[in-house]
Amino acid sequence: MKPEVKHGKEHAMAAARGRPSLTEHRRLRTRLEIAEAAAALFADRGYDTTTVEDIASAAGISLRTFYRYCPAKEDALTPLFASSVGQLVDALAEHPVEEPLSAAIEASFGTATAERRLEDAGRARRLVRVLGTVPVLKMRWLAVGREMQERLAPALAARTGAPADSLEVRLLTTAVLDAFTVTMEHWARQDEPEELVDLMRRALEFLRIDELQVKPETPVGK
Repeated sequence: MKPEVKHGKEHAMAAARGRPSLTEHRRLRTRLEIAEAAAALFADRGYDTTTVEDIASAAGISLRTFYRYCPAKEDALTPLFASSVGQLVDALAEHPVEEPLSAAIEASFGTATAERRLEDAGRARRLVRVLGTVPVLKMRWLAVGREMQERLAPALAARTGAPADSLEVRLLTTAVLDAFTVTMEHWARQDEPEELVDLMRRALEFLRIDELQVKPETPVGK
């Protein structure tokens, strides 16, 4: 019973701090390791020729552990999608609301995790092409994008002065996430592409994303 009590206290303390518990952090780390192993294999071998056994072996886990975290092969990449949006949310939180939204978004490409994942640009582009051509993976990608709107909306709401569930914030959230998706797909299709961050900058400029970032009005009397 003692381990359960310990874990219970750990979860309660983490919840009070607003951070994942150590146990949950380990689970998230394992999910990401599985996702990154699957991403490398899908990019190098293709989706159909990669087995669940291949992914488990590359991640250094048992088949049983794989299924504990992923119901099916097509679910393996989900944590990777969520992590990418998480980096964007963190970047927005670290930059002042007075700073142009485009600058904060570009900063998300400069994190250590983003740079590591994009270090092998050829592999990253092959993975994006796989995501765009395998229907079951594309469905997961789009579905996670919808779910991640709920996480991104509050970060953007702080920059607009509007509620997170307002029409304006929902539209801005969709525009940002769609800009990421379309830009990455375009980057992956090119034979000699520009740097991804440069393409993202072009996309944000085209959408005039900074003009959509309406600053909060100063309350009367302040």
